[in-house]
Amino acid sequence: MSEPFLPYGRQCIEDDDVAAVAAALRGDYLTTGPAVAEFERALAARVGAREAVVCANGTAALHLAVASLDLTPGEVCIVPAITFVATANAVRYCGGEVLFADVDADTGLLTEASLDEALRRAGGRPPRAVLPVHLAGQACDLAGLARLARQHRLAVVEDAAHAIGSSYAAGNAVFPVGACAQGDMATFSFHPVKTVTMGEGGAITTNDAGRAERLRRLRSHGLERRAERFVDAALSRDDRGRPHVWSYELGEPGFNYRATDLQCALGLSQLAKLDRFIAIRRRLVARYDRNLAVLAPAVRPLGRQPGGDPAWHLYVALIDFAGLGRTRDQVMADLRQQGIGSQVHYIPVHRQPYYRERYGPLSLPGAERYYARCLSLPLFAGMSEADVDRAVGALAAALGLGGR
Repeated sequence: MSEPFLPYGRQCIEDDDVAAVAAALRGDYLTTGPAVAEFERALAARVGAREAVVCANGTAALHLAVASLDLTPGEVCIVPAITFVATANAVRYCGGEVLFADVDADTGLLTEASLDEALRRAGGRPPRAVLPVHLAGQACDLAGLARLARQHRLAVVEDAAHAIGSSYAAGNAVFPVGACAQGDMATFSFHPVKTVTMGEGGAITTNDAGRAERLRRLRSHGLERRAERFVDAALSRDDRGRPHVWSYELGEPGFNYRATDLQCALGLSQLAKLDRFIAIRRRLVARYDRNLAVLAPAVRPLGRQPGGDPAWHLYVALIDFAGLGRTRDQVMADLRQQGIGSQVHYIPVHRQPYYRERYGPLSLPGAERYYARCLSLPLFAGMSEADVDRAVGALAAALGLGGR
């Protein structure tokens, strides 16, 4: 009997998760009910933020966060070149322009030096915000980035889609990703390949209660339903000044980015398992690191960011494909034939046709060097250490290094 296919990522759904969703289905609310606020409270407590705003997916979270900055047309936001396209697209949704920054070639992370270089390229267009991306579970040097951001009056919106449960050092303190200790907002994704899932889902955390209120309005069409916030008495109140029971007011256009109670019920069940899932992933990553040491220097683990404690989302190997005389396409095809899934995270966004045509060709050598070598191998909570051994054995064979 052949061994099961190992995808690069997969959800871990257990009986209590199914029971949680079934209970929500039997309840009074399928959407906009009590599970939404309960999940927001649980997430905020878990990451150490004052507020969490849950929404439909991680892209919606990015869009809402950038929308809350009130960019004027053409204002610039700095985005690292190594990320999913959604990070940059959120800026364009809001009428902003994207200035791509280079990354460290071994970690794929935005650095203080690469942010400084991007700021110098901005010229006479003072940027409005920076969107650091915590890649594969590792957090950027947020203390360094925030220091530079403050000097240039940049808002800091963390793309933490990969990093729930991760932490980073700032001075003598350690902060959870999402606590917004150095930034204004952090956004999360709960897609099935992430450490915990809601099926689809996203969230924004912040320590600004006023901003959280606005984010909640924006996720539901921009509507205000609280009578004390009504501004048009003729529209919303009777002749005695009492609010109509049906009234709502539109102060600004928003979006239909609400999360359902079904999603939040699953999210609450999964969030309770976060520590267990993180422990499994860390153990698997340690096994990968030990096994890949045999394949050095042609293959090595992703570079490590000092001072961080990642809750690994991806296991990225850096491979000298050219030196081994193998293309990445060949290696991925060989892995698949052996029952091993793999993926590339990510194609540098500045090379995508839309952005290349909009901003012209751009030389970002760190991003190019990272992209040329990266390959994501299977990593999810349902794996065993034997699965890691199998994946590395298949990789060695695909690279012609099986004798090691």
